[in-house]
Amino acid sequence: MKNIIALSAVALLSTSIYAGTSSEMQAQIDMLKAQIAKIEKQQAKIVELESKNEAQALKIETLETKQAKTEKKQKKLGKKIGKVNALAANDNIKFDLDFRNTFEALDYDGTINVNGVTNDVSGHNDSLLTSRLYLGMAASPMNGLVFQGKLGIYSTWGSHIIDESNGAKSWSASSKADDTIMRVKEAYFSYTNKFGEQPYTFGIGRRSSSNGFLSNYRENEQTPGSPLAHITNMEVDAAMVMLYWDRFIEGAYSKFIYGRAHSGEIQGVYGINTDPARTPFVIDDSIEAWEDTPVDFFVTLGDVYNDGTYQLMYQWAHIFDTKGKNLDTNTNKGAAGVADLAALSLKVDGIGDEINDFLDETIVFASAAYTNYNAKAGNSIIGSEDGGSKDGHSFWVGAVIPDMITDTGKFGIEYNYGSQYWTPMTWAEDTAIGSKVAVRGSAYEAYWNFNLFGVKYLPSQVRYTYVQHDYTPNLNCAGWITPEKADITAQNLRFAVTYRY
Repeated sequence: MKNIIALSAVALLSTSIYAGTSSEMQAQIDMLKAQIAKIEKQQAKIVELESKNEAQALKIETLETKQAKTEKKQKKLGKKIGKVNALAANDNIKFDLDFRNTFEALDYDGTINVNGVTNDVSGHNDSLLTSRLYLGMAASPMNGLVFQGKLGIYSTWGSHIIDESNGAKSWSASSKADDTIMRVKEAYFSYTNKFGEQPYTFGIGRRSSSNGFLSNYRENEQTPGSPLAHITNMEVDAAMVMLYWDRFIEGAYSKFIYGRAHSGEIQGVYGINTDPARTPFVIDDSIEAWEDTPVDFFVTLGDVYNDGTYQLMYQWAHIFDTKGKNLDTNTNKGAAGVADLAALSLKVDGIGDEINDFLDETIVFASAAYTNYNAKAGNSIIGSEDGGSKDGHSFWVGAVIPDMITDTGKFGIEYNYGSQYWTPMTWAEDTAIGSKVAVRGSAYEAYWNFNLFGVKYLPSQVRYTYVQHDYTPNLNCAGWITPEKADITAQNLRFAVTYRY
């Protein structure tokens, strides 16, 4: 524009020199002045438009940044909303299926000390075949009230009906490959409303408390269960109150749960106790019945912060009258003491701020956990006796990255470490060789999650787990067993294909 004005001025000067008369010259000057004024006006409009365009571009860039940060959170919320929307209108029930089949190879090798005696441990299975069927159900007869249920069969190929005398719990058996009996894995309802400005949810029943936060990746499941898998991987029968704090801190909430893990040795109407003087379903006050005491627990957990990219979760659990060994009777059950377990877990979903697609789809996580078992006088729990206590700790880190082979496939790597007295609640075994999260030693794992034939309804996995037990392997929170020195390696190679709809 400045060049045009300059040329116009030159033309004006030239015209003033060669004009024939003063009137002609004046007319040309007026014409050129009008042209210059018009050009300057146009230039001002262009500058104004450029300024508006820059402001608009900046606004668009800011909106795109905000949108990118909320998309991950919206995706997560969308899955939850989709589940609710998928429920049939009024009082109908919707069903879903999860049918997984696996081929596994297992190997054990090493030694373990038992009461000061060194024992060899070895064994292998080149072809463990399992099938697991989960039949899920959900219903929402009214806004805010939801029922969720899940029935489970988990069996090895060619297995037989389990001998119930082995003491398997009804809530643990559906998470172990044992037999062909269908059991209730989950069954609970939840009701959501507001008390003034405070939203809340109340629920009761058998909770979705296995394959929880962080363990869902290695299980090739998009949505985790409720608790932190680092210290809880077992079904629980409990009542729950959930309070939402996201009007104060983004994504924050708290759950308060009270439940029962063991009913005590009370017998029902058709129980094995044949004493006619003893009433069913009660504890006989006339005898020393410390072994009859139920094992109850209180748990609080929740999100400290969750914006869809960064998610920080916590959990603390207190177990009342947990099992151990009575030193006087040398029996391996009963109210031997109390336990406290705690974990803090962080997940980062996406590295950096839209650096590239690979980092955007990368997930990293880290978790730290602590357990403390405190024995009552006259009892022992994992080696603590007569009022003493034993502390354990564990670390868990992992990363999940795009496989760069398929559209949605992921590679994952994880590492777990547990100390000698590390004892979480992990009755739901997470591998065929036992719980690697509960390892007293180190565990290394790598897996590839992908959709077979590119079909989203056929999520599949190849997974390898290597476990080094430095102390007695942690089985079923067995408080009556004292962890002793061990040198056992366990390996598990698994191929799994699931039909999920």
